[in-house]
Amino acid sequence: MSPSTTTTIPQILKDCRTAMEKAVESARRELGSIRSGKATPALLDTVRVDAYGQMMPVNQVASVAAPEPRLLIVTPWDKGLARAIEKAIRESDLGLDPAVQGAIIRVPLPSLNEQRRRDLVKIVHKLAEEGRVGVRHARTESRDRLKKMDKVSEDDVKHGEKELQKMHDDFVRKIDETLKAKEAEIMEV
Repeated sequence: MSPSTTTTIPQILKDCRTAMEKAVESARRELGSIRSGKATPALLDTVRVDAYGQMMPVNQVASVAAPEPRLLIVTPWDKGLARAIEKAIRESDLGLDPAVQGAIIRVPLPSLNEQRRRDLVKIVHKLAEEGRVGVRHARTESRDRLKKMDKVSEDDVKHGEKELQKMHDDFVRKIDETLKAKEAEIMEV
């Protein structure tokens, strides 16, 4: 049997590591989009707009700029989408109050009060949990692939499962560290 036609334990572990890295990177990107008091175009990365019959990220239908520390300017590429973008931003869980002014949408950022900080912490916890779920899903999928392997000793499968668990724990720790740093950044007055 050539190695290219069979799946090996190292290959399963490699695939799992890749999937877990993607989950961690996604969680970091999502957490980075949550604001900690300063305007950044990435803040709107999680907002989806109903455009042309499908849900699209704001940055695919408009340009987003932060000309001032407490203001975002969204410029739709199609002026007809201005109201849809405004609605999407308003209905997002970011707590923003956008206003359409001619061809642009002004999004002033309110200062973070204690309650708003707590709400943001809840949001970042939810995003971090989604990252953890991605890591767990990769582990479960890889464990199932290990168990389906034939012509492999039980000891090798058990060793592979231990490696998967160790990898899982490492990646969850990375997500938790990112979460802790983001939480501290949000609560900092």
